[in-house]
Amino acid sequence: MASRISAWPLIQTLILVTFASISPQLADARAFFVFGDSLVDNGNNNYLITSARADSPPYGIDYPTHRPTGRFSNGLNIPDIISEQLGMEPTMPYLSPFLKGDKLLVGANFASAGVGILNDTGIQFLNIIRIGKQIEYFQQYQTRVAGQIGPDQTRALVNQALVLITLGGNDFVNNYYLVPFSARSRQFSLPDYVRFLISEYRKVLTKLYDLGARRVLVTGTGPLGCVPAELAQRSRGGECAVELMRAAALFNPQLTEMISSLNSEIGADVFVAANTYTMHMDFVSNPQAYGFITSKIACCGQGPYNGIGLCTPLSNLCPNRDLYAFWDPFHPSERANRIIVQQILTGDDKYMKPMNLSTILAVDSRT
Repeated sequence: MASRISAWPLIQTLILVTFASISPQLADARAFFVFGDSLVDNGNNNYLITSARADSPPYGIDYPTHRPTGRFSNGLNIPDIISEQLGMEPTMPYLSPFLKGDKLLVGANFASAGVGILNDTGIQFLNIIRIGKQIEYFQQYQTRVAGQIGPDQTRALVNQALVLITLGGNDFVNNYYLVPFSARSRQFSLPDYVRFLISEYRKVLTKLYDLGARRVLVTGTGPLGCVPAELAQRSRGGECAVELMRAAALFNPQLTEMISSLNSEIGADVFVAANTYTMHMDFVSNPQAYGFITSKIACCGQGPYNGIGLCTPLSNLCPNRDLYAFWDPFHPSERANRIIVQQILTGDDKYMKPMNLSTILAVDSRT
């Protein structure tokens, strides 16, 4: 055991060198598919009649075009930064009319703000792409691509692709804890609700596997009780909301255990658990160590902690988004997203199990 531990820094260095050398080739060879909620939606909801939208200023203020894109960010979100770091073209929203021809071969983003693991999550947002529909679109995507490059090459493209899925937070914030005595909170105790979510999530991940996904990054929830929106509603002195933190503390370890079980059943490390709770807590608990002036106050918003309502053209807006861990009442700033992606790429098993993304790329480059 001691020799394995002492050798790990050298292994990490070799992995990073390999990663640096293979990323340009991956740009040509590897598609990227994204599923989930507002943390990874890059504009699908712009094409829907829904209140879950980020299509007006100041969203996108730091995006290259300085215009809103539908991303719930001041600039780039997590999948954008993963694409950037891997030297790949960013994926387009699946509902975009411009996603056609060779653009399809880059992959697609199916994510939709407001969705959860459960179909009744986010019902207040009306028309959103629930996870079952996102998976239907993934099937439709494969049919479209097969018409372009043939079924065999389509299967290879999907098998070799990188997949990112981000779900779970809305099942608490916009379902179980949305209102006092919500339907789900009357139906389930919190531990039972978490077990139910995990069992339903397993079905989602199994479906992705059945549709050809072989490298899937699965993010847990962040520290739900620490976002400015929850501080504004539930915190008296700036402390994180206890019940939502309890929810995250129950959900995330069970998600990691379920992923490990699913991999064992498959006989391969298809699914990778990204501990985004710890990634967030690093800068939430010590923002100054990461160059932020605050992790409690959102850059854009109003009311206590700028955590009330939505980010709008009339909201308070900080002059330097890089100094704020949170962009709006719920979502990290681009700079915080970059810290998260760095841990996805190179973090140890405190952050990524069974391996980080750089290791995945190094391993896959040899097969």
